[in-house]
Amino acid sequence: MPIKVLAFAGSPRRNGNSETLLDWVLAAMAQDPGVMVEKIALTEADINPCKGCNACQKLNRCVQRDGMDIVHDKIIEADIIVLAAPIFCMGIAAQAKVLIDRAQVFTSRKYVLKLPVVPAERKGKRLGIFLSTAGQNWSYVFDAAIPSVKCFFAVIEVKNRDINYLMVNNVDEKGAILNHPTAKTDAEKLGATVIAEIKKRLSP
Repeated sequence: MPIKVLAFAGSPRRNGNSETLLDWVLAAMAQDPGVMVEKIALTEADINPCKGCNACQKLNRCVQRDGMDIVHDKIIEADIIVLAAPIFCMGIAAQAKVLIDRAQVFTSRKYVLKLPVVPAERKGKRLGIFLSTAGQNWSYVFDAAIPSVKCFFAVIEVKNRDINYLMVNNVDEKGAILNHPTAKTDAEKLGATVIAEIKKRLSP
C-alpha cells in the first residue's frame, strides 16, 4: 500500500509563498516511489463555512453537501496531512480556517458521539505538518494560528507530538520566499524526515 499524503494549500492566492513552501515539501516526499501525494487548493475545493448548527452531534455528518464530502473521506484515509496557509491580520488565512471549522464533524464524532475517527489500528500512526508564511518579521506573528492548527490535528487523530512545523516570516511579496536563505532546504529536509518517520510507523 502506498503512503498517502494529503496536502491543503490554504491561501487565497495561488502559487504564493505558503504554497511554494508546500510544493517544496511535497516534492521531497514524492521522490520516494512508495508515496502518493495529493494537493488540494482550498480556493477551489467548494467548502462552505460551518453553520454552527451542531447537527453533526446527532447525525455523525454535516448537513451541508459540498466539497467537504470528498475532503472528509480523504482526511480519514491519509497517513500524512499537510496544512499550508499564510498569516493574515495575525491569524490563519480564512480559507484554511474554513477547513478547520468544518472539522467540527470530527469533533462531534470523537467527543460527543464517542465514535472512532480512524480505525483503532491507525491511531497514533498519523503525522501532520503545518506550514506557514508571514510578511511581518515579528517573532510572535504565528502565535494566534497555532491553537487552531493543533485543534484541527487533534480531532482528526494526529497527536500534538506528531505535528511538525515550518513557519517562515519576513516574506511578504509574492515570490519573496524564493530568496529566503534556508526555506527551501528546510522544507525539503522536513519532507524527507516525515516520510522516513511514517515508514517506521507503518512497517509491520
